[in-house]
Amino acid sequence: MHRCLVTTEELLADTCALDRKVAHHLQTVLRVRPGASVMLFDGHGRTRTATVSTADRNGLVLTADTPVHEHLRPVCALTLFACVSKGVRMEWTVEKATELGAARIVPVLSARTVSRPAEATRWRRIAEEAARQCGTAWLPEITDPLAFDAALALAAQIRPLFVAALTPEARPLRDALAAFSAPPPSAGWFVGPEGDFTPDELTSLTAAGAIPVSLGSPVLRAETACLYGLSVLSCAWGEPPREPHSF
Repeated sequence: MHRCLVTTEELLADTCALDRKVAHHLQTVLRVRPGASVMLFDGHGRTRTATVSTADRNGLVLTADTPVHEHLRPVCALTLFACVSKGVRMEWTVEKATELGAARIVPVLSARTVSRPAEATRWRRIAEEAARQCGTAWLPEITDPLAFDAALALAAQIRPLFVAALTPEARPLRDALAAFSAPPPSAGWFVGPEGDFTPDELTSLTAAGAIPVSLGSPVLRAETACLYGLSVLSCAWGEPPREPHSF
């Protein structure tokens, strides 16, 4: 079934009209016609199926045909702190982090990050498309890029906070997770840029309570390390507490 991101107000309404711009993908790419079923989602955990009642040059009119389904958040809200990578790699990171269920993505400008204009608006569009395609009911919050110190202040509020590190004292991520008997309500995953953290940055992270962890003997690209950690954390702690319910 085709999926369409709408506002919460539109999803809760029994009938909603989507203008040509919003309905572009459904009309122009997927060529939906009256009578087609569409899954609506608002990115905040609500879904609902609707039927296309009108499709014309002005857009679509959708009529709801099922109750709203309220999906529960995973037990642990995962925040990815990702130092901005070059080219399309950051876009790829955002796309896959959305698929893996990150609750929040914080782009970080560290000392060795290649300087670039803020691209948060584009990253949010990429996250919306990823959510539409993968079937999740949730969109991650994507902040504007933060300088390292500002990101560190935010990360210091999250426990546990893990940081990918190449230092000898870093222990395997699986061993670090074994210390927890139950999923925490939140967790952070901090990954450096292609040139890694500076020694001062890593010292600041550990001083703020970050746990240095190793991802094995290969030295991974920054975007690979982002998704490695999210995959492990999501597998261990990312399941919702129970099935979705309706109202």
